[in-house]
Amino acid sequence: MANRIARAGGALMLVSVLALSACSSGTGTDGGTDAAGCTPSDGPVTLDFTTWLPGMEDAAAIWNEKNPDIQVKVQTGPNGLGGTYKNFFNQIEAGNAPDLGQIEYDALPNFRVQDGVVNIAECAGVMDAQDDFIDWTWSQVTFGEDDAVYAIPQDTGPEALFYRADLFEQAGIAIPTTWDEYAEAAKTIRAEGGYITNFSQSDINAFAGLVWQADGQWFKNDGEAWDVTLDSPESTMVADYWQGLLDDDLVATLPAWTDEWNNGYNSGEVWSWVSAVWGANSITSGAPDTAGNWAVAPMPQWTEGDSAAGNWGGSSTAVLKGSEHPYEAAQFALWLNTDPEALASMNATANIYPATKTGGDLPAFSEGLDFFGGQNIYDVFAAAGAEVNPDFTWGPTMTQVYTDVADGFSGAISGSSTLTDALKTGQQKTIDAMKAAAIAVNE
Repeated sequence: MANRIARAGGALMLVSVLALSACSSGTGTDGGTDAAGCTPSDGPVTLDFTTWLPGMEDAAAIWNEKNPDIQVKVQTGPNGLGGTYKNFFNQIEAGNAPDLGQIEYDALPNFRVQDGVVNIAECAGVMDAQDDFIDWTWSQVTFGEDDAVYAIPQDTGPEALFYRADLFEQAGIAIPTTWDEYAEAAKTIRAEGGYITNFSQSDINAFAGLVWQADGQWFKNDGEAWDVTLDSPESTMVADYWQGLLDDDLVATLPAWTDEWNNGYNSGEVWSWVSAVWGANSITSGAPDTAGNWAVAPMPQWTEGDSAAGNWGGSSTAVLKGSEHPYEAAQFALWLNTDPEALASMNATANIYPATKTGGDLPAFSEGLDFFGGQNIYDVFAAAGAEVNPDFTWGPTMTQVYTDVADGFSGAISGSSTLTDALKTGQQKTIDAMKAAAIAVNE
């Protein structure tokens, strides 16, 4: 998805030079690339910006009209894992990377490790912008380091429960408020010939969001080395829960983001989806025949009465290594992700949910949506965003993690292994990959 994909809290990561930059060739005093001094360039500047958000050129046009001496040229590519990240790394190595790039939060540590992003903390206005953003998103782009900012938060993906209100009502099923109730509802729905939801082998970051809600961790850093905990008790609890639903044929296993997946929701075969705020666009476009029949409720809870939420997705705007104009690039990144006109433009063209504390006040989020029976679903997501655990840590090799765990999940879906087996295998492969990259790991 284009923008796949918070409660205030402490630092998300404590990252030392040794632990995070072991394989870096950075030039900054902290082992990374600094925008030393970060002063304006002489004369007119043209910035190149690569993103996969549709319509970003509209936001850039607003900036370009107001800033004739700092023009931004937008290039739209595939999503990050679809090719843009690979292109970034190749361009950084070749010395011809764009000035700015869209990078998702879970991928940013990898760019930090590879010395691919500029520390723009010294650029005017950057440190002052901290209070503009939801606290946990600022932690995502600073890694808890002092005097360091490696990107500007763009959007978030707080999660909630999309559900077919008409089908639940017709079947006499109360909207589940706990995961136990969700499993019971799954049995009733299966008896009706449907599935309560779909479990995909490929959306490992979606599974991570479920672990996030359960206060689980996949990575931690103690200032010297990384702990890898893909098989933490919380993560295993979530895996065992979904394994039970798979074993009992209570969830569909359609390939995500395919026509088959869309038809599952459009036909009424699949009744609900725990997803991020951007999922509203996916449901709307993928299941047009169900317009007016959907609603949104908070995520089911592991403990009755709790209100924890997970997060799936969210991106930042980073200044890439090699930019000759870090000052101007930082100013554009700040404007893009804080200016109400820019945020409204990106919401209109790409349905982003801003990372700023006031982003939810945009007019687009103040009205009910016909597709969801007139419900103002953004009220639910705003509440969810305030309940996201601020301390979830992404590791420096997430692309590899997603690939390895997805391979294991495929076996779980086919019945040859389990989700917990996949986490244990992914755990060891992740440790091996980090060691191979000379990243310190605790064992």
